[in-house]
Amino acid sequence: MFGYYYDPTYILVFIGAIICMVASSRVNSTYRKYAKVRARSGMTGAEAAERILRMSGINDVQIQHVAGDLTDHYDPSKKVLRLSDSVYGSRSVAAIGVAAHECGHALQHKEGYLPIKIRSMLVPAANLGSKLGLPLVILGLVLGFSFTLPGGGYFSLAQLGIWIFSLAVLFQIVTLPVEFNASGRALKMLGSYGIMNEDEVDDCKHVLGAAALTYVAAAASSILQLLRLILLAGNRRRDD
Repeated sequence: MFGYYYDPTYILVFIGAIICMVASSRVNSTYRKYAKVRARSGMTGAEAAERILRMSGINDVQIQHVAGDLTDHYDPSKKVLRLSDSVYGSRSVAAIGVAAHECGHALQHKEGYLPIKIRSMLVPAANLGSKLGLPLVILGLVLGFSFTLPGGGYFSLAQLGIWIFSLAVLFQIVTLPVEFNASGRALKMLGSYGIMNEDEVDDCKHVLGAAALTYVAAAASSILQLLRLILLAGNRRRDD
């Protein structure tokens, strides 16, 4: 009998969870460190974002304050750059670095950066994959339900769930170049626009580098989960 709660593939889930925890701890500790370093320009995160957008020729994006901690994001559908409590009014190196990163996303959309176009197209599929993929695999493994193919053979519900879940994994993978590119743009703009000195840009590099690890960890965790589902489905098929 299939025992979903007691299988050795749980080690993959455990490894993924550890990776995410380490990445989260790293970004939090790094941000706290540089959140204590005041930028020499005396600008807030919102003021830095305003300058970057204008000097980049982006005049149709609004900057808004959003509640939460590190909930910063750029909304391309409404052309709004939202900065969190710890970034919007803060004059720290960390806050300005995060604000510049979000401006990097705005610039990506303006220039039609291909990976961010692909990521935007994948959003509906990724949401479907993250919500339905795993439940379908579990149901398929427990019930053993399958579809008969016209040319013979069968396609199981578990396999369908794996393919759907793969869409969420693909989204995580495509996110990586988008985030790394946004950080690269941010660091370049901070220096070339005269917002930060070279040593401050280096500090921002540490902040954004730690933040990037969270995306790498999320992608790695998703890939490990996908591998686990493939192994489970393969084992069940051999048992049948």
